[in-house]
Amino acid sequence: MLQPLYGFPNLQLLEDQVQCSEMAGALSLENGFNLSGDSPDEPIENGTNLFAPDSGADMDIPMITSKTALISPNNEEYEYILETIKERVEEGQGETIYELGTGECDTPGLKLEDMEASIATLKSISETLNYEITKLRERHEKEGLVTEFLLRKTLDLQDFMEIRVAVVGNVDAGKSTLLGVLTHGDLDNGRGLARMKLFRHKHEMESGRTSSVGNDILGFDLQGKVVNKSEHGHLDWVKICEQAAKVITFIDLAGHEKYLKTTVFGMTGHVPDFAMLMIGANMGIVGMTKEHLGLALALQVPVFVVVTKIDMCPANVLEDTLKLLQRILKSPGCRKMPVLVQNADDVVCSATNFSSERMCPIFQVSNVTGQNIDLLKMFLNLLSTRVKCNLGSPPEFQIDDTFSVPGVGTVVSGTLLQGLVKLNDTLLLGPDPLGQFQPMVIKSIHRKRMPVKEVRGGQTASFSLKKVKRSAIRKGMVMVSPRLNPQACWEFDSEILVLHHPTTISVKYQAMVHVGSVRQTATIITMTSEHLRTGDKAQVRFRFIKNPEYLRSNMRMVFREGRTKAIGTITKLYPQVRAVAQNTRQQRAQKKAQEQGHPGGAAQEPQKPSKKRRGTGKGGNREGEPEDMNGSHEEAGSS
Repeated sequence: MLQPLYGFPNLQLLEDQVQCSEMAGALSLENGFNLSGDSPDEPIENGTNLFAPDSGADMDIPMITSKTALISPNNEEYEYILETIKERVEEGQGETIYELGTGECDTPGLKLEDMEASIATLKSISETLNYEITKLRERHEKEGLVTEFLLRKTLDLQDFMEIRVAVVGNVDAGKSTLLGVLTHGDLDNGRGLARMKLFRHKHEMESGRTSSVGNDILGFDLQGKVVNKSEHGHLDWVKICEQAAKVITFIDLAGHEKYLKTTVFGMTGHVPDFAMLMIGANMGIVGMTKEHLGLALALQVPVFVVVTKIDMCPANVLEDTLKLLQRILKSPGCRKMPVLVQNADDVVCSATNFSSERMCPIFQVSNVTGQNIDLLKMFLNLLSTRVKCNLGSPPEFQIDDTFSVPGVGTVVSGTLLQGLVKLNDTLLLGPDPLGQFQPMVIKSIHRKRMPVKEVRGGQTASFSLKKVKRSAIRKGMVMVSPRLNPQACWEFDSEILVLHHPTTISVKYQAMVHVGSVRQTATIITMTSEHLRTGDKAQVRFRFIKNPEYLRSNMRMVFREGRTKAIGTITKLYPQVRAVAQNTRQQRAQKKAQEQGHPGGAAQEPQKPSKKRRGTGKGGNREGEPEDMNGSHEEAGSS
């Protein structure tokens, strides 16, 4: 029986009691608002039971939901179980955790001979479906044994499952150091050796602080073993992807406050499946830790916590840090169930229940001694993706970065949200400054630097495009199927909640809007309340300042400006009107061009020479021909 530590709940009790206890926290996050969107009474699911009542079991097949279903099934039962397992693995996009010894309305546990017979049946089904089976753990119950297995589909050489984990936390919490230890396999020396392998810029190496969004990968084979092997200090991503059945992509984000906009873009534009919140045991929960936790909750990204530097932290300081962390996670703003992971059984239980978004596993690691690093790797191996493929839907690809590769041309990278994209497919790229979409042919596709022939929904990829300049592409643009008939919009409605604002928000207030990979300043046009203060909710209409964007309803958004923060959901879109009507400068240029070409403009002609005479000096002409030429050009282009 596991012993609770520092008041944390017992993991064994979590398995015995599915219903969560009522939680109340002394410390509130972000003024006590519920950012998680979950009800405090929502139960935590107990494992993955393939024979749950909602699995569509045929009632004509006897005992199919019993714990003894796999002991000696007949041909009809065997085929039904096989199809059920196949469906569950496909739902998990290549893997699932299967529990032997449990069933509907049965007391958990099987006798030894019955468990051996069930395991033999499960292995036979796995061989038939070409699955790899790995034993995770075995526990003793009153009626006998309960065993859990990981079923993982054998994939092609160029195919692998992908999980994206955003790494957040305060500056100097050890984010880059932990990623260096995980991906390169070498422990840190306590003076920054591990993190030096990940930095991209010279100033990052000099300061030791991450300022850009970095990507690092960790590969696991079918048995769950790490396949990363560093050669001369560098990782060969192609070799890792060829050997791996699952690849964990770490999105290394900045912890310093001045790089907050980069961190917000990494959380919204890179579509992470999970967030790994890093906390230094010696520093505690300080600085941007609460900001990043609140951001993950606002975007409804499940969070697990890693407490680092436990080798250099006194026991009383570590205990105080864990107590404060427990109060924050239990607070009304979070409504999480914190559990301390101490052994392999805790890892399996945490990974199984983590999909409920209520449980928050906490790991204590040391990058110098390597303590508990193996438990963290095991947990990462058991994580399952949250993004569905939706292969039958029209493709939708959001761009988060652009490159110009010599000899190749323009390359865009991003995440395919849904659908299937193959080589030589034609997608619509846009919106451009006029809100239009242009057809583009995909020359080549790369996943983790490895050339592939197709990419499915939920995966990240890079596309090489034909006959387009890099300057014509910006972050926030999308590539979508012509079947979607995409339309750009300047204005949209959103229901927002103000988390923090020092004064009041009113009409014409401007701030940065983050929606997916879109990052642009927007103005408040109208709102249902006259003024908004901290804690207020309202229906607000926004208008983009610079470019129209491609948005979808029900997308989560973050509205920020300095210390001001608000979150919301897009409720309504307004398809764009003519682009020249959106910009007052373009309106003035268009009006001036019309006045020059019509009799109505003759009344202002005597003033023209005086303007030109004043503009003949060194300052040039500010309101003369160049602006008129631009205005007439824009008018002609818009028509």
